[in-house]
Amino acid sequence: MHPLLFPLPQLRWVVAHIQGPAAPQPQTPNQQNNSTSRPGSNQATGKNPPLSPLALQYFLISHSDEFIFKNLNSTASKPKATLTAPRTTIPAGGSVTLSCSVHGSDGWRFDWFRDGSAYSAAQPGGNNEAITVSQGGLYHCRGGRGGGRGGGRGEPGFYTEVSRKVTIEKTLSIKATVILQPSWAQIFRGETVTARCEIQGGGGTQWEYEWRPARLNIPPTSSEHRIRVTDSGEYSCRGRKDQFHFTQWSDVITVTVSSSKPRAILRAPITTIPAGGSVALSCSVDGSDGWRFDWFRDGSAYSAAQPRGNNEAITVSQGGLYHCRGRRGGGRGRGRGEPGFYTEDSRKVTIEKTLSIKATVILQPSWAQIYRGETVTARCEIQGGGGTQWKYEWRPARLNIPPTSSEHRVTDSGEYSCRGRKDQFNFTQWSDVITVTVSSEPRPVLTVSPSWLSPGASVTLSCQVEHPSAGWRFYWYKAAPDRSKKSYSYELLPESNNRTEHDSYTIHGQTHTAGYVCAAGRGDPVYYTYYSNTEFVWSADLHPAASLTVSPDRVQHFRDDPVSLNCEGNSTEWRVTRITETGYLSYCSESNWGTMNGSSCNIKHLWSGNAVFWCESGSGEFSNAVNITEQSNDGVILVSPVHPVAEGDSVSLSCRRREQNTLSKVFFYHNDTLLQSDSRGELKISAVSQSDEGFYKCEHSGEVSPQSWISVKGE
Repeated sequence: MHPLLFPLPQLRWVVAHIQGPAAPQPQTPNQQNNSTSRPGSNQATGKNPPLSPLALQYFLISHSDEFIFKNLNSTASKPKATLTAPRTTIPAGGSVTLSCSVHGSDGWRFDWFRDGSAYSAAQPGGNNEAITVSQGGLYHCRGGRGGGRGGGRGEPGFYTEVSRKVTIEKTLSIKATVILQPSWAQIFRGETVTARCEIQGGGGTQWEYEWRPARLNIPPTSSEHRIRVTDSGEYSCRGRKDQFHFTQWSDVITVTVSSSKPRAILRAPITTIPAGGSVALSCSVDGSDGWRFDWFRDGSAYSAAQPRGNNEAITVSQGGLYHCRGRRGGGRGRGRGEPGFYTEDSRKVTIEKTLSIKATVILQPSWAQIYRGETVTARCEIQGGGGTQWKYEWRPARLNIPPTSSEHRVTDSGEYSCRGRKDQFNFTQWSDVITVTVSSEPRPVLTVSPSWLSPGASVTLSCQVEHPSAGWRFYWYKAAPDRSKKSYSYELLPESNNRTEHDSYTIHGQTHTAGYVCAAGRGDPVYYTYYSNTEFVWSADLHPAASLTVSPDRVQHFRDDPVSLNCEGNSTEWRVTRITETGYLSYCSESNWGTMNGSSCNIKHLWSGNAVFWCESGSGEFSNAVNITEQSNDGVILVSPVHPVAEGDSVSLSCRRREQNTLSKVFFYHNDTLLQSDSRGELKISAVSQSDEGFYKCEHSGEVSPQSWISVKGE
């Protein structure tokens, strides 16, 4: 049903209110015809003609606007205009579009108002449903329709209720700036900085200020452009010119408030001031700035720090215990506000000063090479210092067992140095390093020259300590066989007066095989080395008290041929000794190379290469020595005498193989010089002379024998 098509009783009530007083009873058709029906007749009689129900409904529909909004105000609400703003802030240099509407109906034209007055910028033509504004203000609108501009239907016009009022703010082209005073974005609990809002431009405008976070804007908005910052946060501001015009928001300034009190950090690139130099110390507070620093030496304010400047770095030339602290705000020695704000003190740093005096380490005795069990004394000497009572410091640090001493007994390898301490902070320069090497107990090395005796020749003994060092005295011994110990006993050579300062010793008139040993000692009490190995000088001459013969009687032997060594002389107890080319000393029957049978040593195989053999008697005698040469079974050997040949005697040399005694076409050599080629395989020298002494060898079918020495002794 149309909302205006009411039930008939209600329509009659509505008509009665529209038409005024009640109409007379309906007339008859004749009466109707007789009545005057021209326009205006109702005004003459003061009465409205009656309406049929259908005519009444048409009347209500055609006059619905007037009916509802003019005559039914007691039962229907008046509409309210709706103002819509997509945003309420006009950007700098921009504008915003506002729109006005009436919900659920159309045909409206709109009036606009700014700050309570009609807004002249609205267009006189059109319905003004939307307008663009570039000024801040308090805007509202209303709708109207009917009549003329601003009028409703008929006169006077019909208006809606006014819309809600919307505040439109305008952002000016000016931008605010937040300045921190002091400019510390990092502060600490108990400190305060001032945030100041600065606005450049504005032509003398008396600004009011707005802050973020909003808790800073305690009404009324402060006209003061400073605030005190005590909490962490992001701070920004803008200026208010009037109720609707603002500057742009400043950039955000972040302030961090730390709960813990900071500690100053002292940095020293070096902690020792070189002689005649200085060291730079710096103080800082990590993560924040704006600090000034106070310096302290040995617990008192350091007067060398400058009264002006922040004293972040100072140069010191005195030793001492230094520390620093930071302060900021207030004045000299004051923090921010009253009283001053200070950091915690830095750690204390010891700065040592090196004097121009240099210490020296002296070794007594002056042996940089010592041996396990030996001791030297290291003494720290300091020249100059004007009678200073020095204390001493050593490297390595293990020597610094309080109280420090100027001397130390050195028993271990190491690098030793010292310096003198004048007081806690002033030292001499370190001495040069003295390197002491401690080795295991040394064994000297003895050499004998020559190894084989020649008639009338002297024997020179040389004794060398493994790691040569100063202060040695040398002891010379003759070795005597000691069968009970299976070794040798040593007797000091009487001619050496027990010891010599030289490392060599010469023996004259030696004619028989003998063994020698040396040792060394030094210091007080004397430190002795081990004995050297026993070294031998050999004689090939037969000796009545002890002699060695070889069977077969030749120097060279095939590897698998048996050899018998026979000892003869003034003893019933014998041992046969062998020393190889490598210096290995062993005895027959005590090794696997031979078997003792009475005074003879029987050798089945010569497997150990060339060696020197001799006999040692139970009474301590050495026999002559023989040099036996081993040859492979398929080679050739030179047959030559074992013992020296007397000058003037004849000698016969031959060349043979193991399975062939007589060879033809043999070449003989003396000291590598070809003597002859003999078809009989033999070389005979009828009368030997000294010129015949030397090395001999033979050659057969391209194979050469080992060489052997033939010794010639005088008559």
